[in-house]
Amino acid sequence: MSSLSLTFFATTAPRVLVPSSSSNPKLSPSSYSFSATTARWHSTAVSFRSGARRTSATCPCASFSSFNVRAMAKMVQDRESAVSSSSASDEQNKKMLNIEVNHSRTFLDVRSEQDLLSGIGREVEAGRLPSNLATGMEELYHNYKNAVFQSGNSRADEIVLSNMAVAFDRVLLDIEEPFTFSSYHKSMREPFDYYMFGQNYIRPLVDFRLANDFYAILIHGHNIVLISNHQTEADPAIIALLLESTNPHVAENLTYIAGDRVITDPLCKPFSMGRGGSQIIWIAPSGGRDRPDPVTGEWYPAPFDTSSIDNMRRLAEHSGIPGHIYPLALLCHDIMPPPPQVEREVGEKRVISFHGAGLSVAPEISFPDIITASKNPEEAKEVYTQAFYNSVTEQYNVLKSAIHGQQGLKASIPSVSLSQPWG
Repeated sequence: MSSLSLTFFATTAPRVLVPSSSSNPKLSPSSYSFSATTARWHSTAVSFRSGARRTSATCPCASFSSFNVRAMAKMVQDRESAVSSSSASDEQNKKMLNIEVNHSRTFLDVRSEQDLLSGIGREVEAGRLPSNLATGMEELYHNYKNAVFQSGNSRADEIVLSNMAVAFDRVLLDIEEPFTFSSYHKSMREPFDYYMFGQNYIRPLVDFRLANDFYAILIHGHNIVLISNHQTEADPAIIALLLESTNPHVAENLTYIAGDRVITDPLCKPFSMGRGGSQIIWIAPSGGRDRPDPVTGEWYPAPFDTSSIDNMRRLAEHSGIPGHIYPLALLCHDIMPPPPQVEREVGEKRVISFHGAGLSVAPEISFPDIITASKNPEEAKEVYTQAFYNSVTEQYNVLKSAIHGQQGLKASIPSVSLSQPWG
């Protein structure tokens, strides 16, 4: 297999492994050129496969949410009719439909910023919204507004109002009827589509005006594990946004292994409810988000936990079908940076910006190939973990040069080559 790593970037200034069977695809020629190699990728209704057909790709920069509040409110299906016409036997679905019917429409009926912010005050006065959460919501609104306005989008006012109205509606709903995540959570697409909600909310924060390509040997029908660094609470949405124009099936069907914070924080839970499970798993073995060096202020991937990577390796090996583990680098911390230090309490301050984001995946790292010189099992695990960390760091540095260093495609190196996936 080639040692070439392919990447997507956009710049400004253990769960379930699904059994299947297939042979490994081969890369096919295309017009995407990088280094001395040509390759391409596209999606089918099932997964990646090779072929001669060219797929068109439209830059997501033209896909900013342009819904008004009423249009966004339609994401919540007509509640009364949905319940009365429902013949579903699924008790959980019926429960959610009934919750939607009885839920307050305080935020979905707003027509202006004043309506939105005064709605927060009314909910506090009514005793339905804790005052500390209300403060966090107001802060989030102003940070989000500032970030979206940085994009220069002519419909920024409309985008901010519509997206924040629905975000606050979902937060209030969870306060009224707290949602409990199971150990394996499936993306919630109805009666409210939490996946598209998350995509529409994060999309205006990403500058798509430049882009590169992403290594695309995701084996058809085989299990895939992506070993990645972790930058922000928005990582799942940013990953999906960078994939959705060319591989929407993959974007919608990644399984994200998550910590407790993203399923307990009221301002984060609604976004997590839209992420689900498939045969492609994303995990951050650092156990938390990357942080800048306290002295230099430079960002770099946090160290990986050896046991986490070894557990995923053994899970892939014993799933009964072929498994493939790839190193993935993500650069997006400017969009929603974490606090400088890890905070024990839920309810951190959300700082939001409009900025570039980068994604890169390198070739599969084989355990037998990496550990040939290891003297014992423990050393082998450490060597394998370090191989992933080194690859992620190398890719991350290329993304940093392309985005923060404003080098664009010129940031390419022999092992990490950048190009344009959107025509």
